[in-house]
Amino acid sequence: MRIDTKLIHGGVFGDEQTGAVNVPIYQVSTYKQDAVGQHRGYEYSRTGNPTREALEKLIAELELGTRGFAFSSGMAAISTIFSLFDQGDHLVVGDDIYGGTYRVMSGVFNRLGIRSSFVDTSRPEEVAAAIRPETKAVYMETPSNPLLKVTDIQKLANICRERNLLLIVDNTFLTPYWQNPLELGADIVVHSATKYLGGHSDVVAGLIAVKDAELGERLHFLQNSIGGVLPPHDSWLLIRGIKTLGLRMRQHEASTRKLVQWLQSRSDIENIFYPGLDQHPGHHIASRQARGYGGMFSFDVGSGERAERVLSRTRYFILAESLGAVESLISVPARMTHASIPPERRRELGITDGLIRISVGVEDVRDLQEDLEQALR
Repeated sequence: MRIDTKLIHGGVFGDEQTGAVNVPIYQVSTYKQDAVGQHRGYEYSRTGNPTREALEKLIAELELGTRGFAFSSGMAAISTIFSLFDQGDHLVVGDDIYGGTYRVMSGVFNRLGIRSSFVDTSRPEEVAAAIRPETKAVYMETPSNPLLKVTDIQKLANICRERNLLLIVDNTFLTPYWQNPLELGADIVVHSATKYLGGHSDVVAGLIAVKDAELGERLHFLQNSIGGVLPPHDSWLLIRGIKTLGLRMRQHEASTRKLVQWLQSRSDIENIFYPGLDQHPGHHIASRQARGYGGMFSFDVGSGERAERVLSRTRYFILAESLGAVESLISVPARMTHASIPPERRRELGITDGLIRISVGVEDVRDLQEDLEQALR
C-alpha cells in the first residue's frame, strides 16, 4: 500500500458493526466486564480506548513501526520518552531543538537526576565524543528547529547500535509522508501531532511509534502510569487530519520552494535556512534519507527591530507559536518558541534576534509572496 492510500486506509478503517466509513468516537471512560478480570479488550480509557487505538495503529503503520501511542500533547509524548530513563542516566541531545524540549530536559528531568549534553547532531563526531559510560540514548530533530540542520539518521543509528544506545528522532517537521526514521535505524520516533499531522490548528496532541515490541511494552506501561493520553474526540480529529496529509504536504513544499527562491533574489536577506537549497550543508543527506524537504524555513533580516516590523505588517502570515497548519504562520524564535533558551546559548547556536521562522500554509503562493514583499519593504 502506497503512502497516499495508507493515509486513508491504514490502521483501523471505518466500523465493521455499523458500516460507518469513519472510526466512531468512543466517548467513554469505562467498559463493562463479562466477569471479574474478563473484558473485551478495554477496561478503562486511560489504558485503552478504541478511537485512540485506531489512531495509534495508524501512526505505527505510517512510521513502519510495531506499535504507536497517542498523548495529550507533544510535550507529554516527549516527557514519557524521557521517563524511560533512570536517575544517573545521561542523554546526548541535539542543540538546535524545540525550546520546550530543551526546557523539560534542563528544568525538569535534569533536576530528577537524568543528565544531558547538548551537541550539534548534524556532526556525528560531536555525538560520539559526548557519549559517556552512563549514556543511554541520543535524542535529535532532523530537520532541526529553527535552523533546519540535517542529521544523518543512519550514521547516528550506527553509532548508537555500536554502543547499545537508543536513538530517538523527532519527525515533526517532515512527518512520515516525507521521512521514516525507524526505517533508517531509529528506535523511537516522536511527533508533535498538533502540527502537520493534525494540520488545522484545532487539536493539541503527541504521537510516538516504536520499532521494538519490548520497547513498546515499556512505553505503554509509562503511558498508562503517567496518564497523559489523548482524548477520544481529539484522536478522531487527528485521524481526520491525517487523511489529507499528503495533499497538504505537497502544497506546503511547492509553495515553500517558490518563496525561498524569491527570497534568494533579494539583497536585504542575510541568510536563508532550508534543506531544499543546493547550498544548504545538509542538502545531500536530506535528499538521500527523505522524500521531500518540507514546508518550514527560516531567514535572517538583520536585526530584531526589522524582524518586529516585518511581523507587524504581514496580513496572511499569522503571528503565532505553532507550525504545520493550513494557514501560514510566522514567528521570531528568539522571542517566542525558543525564548526559554538562555540568550547567550541562542547566540552560540545562531538563533539571532533577526531570525524569522515561517511555516508555509496552503494559500495561493502569489498572495503569500506579495504579503512578504510589502512587509519587507
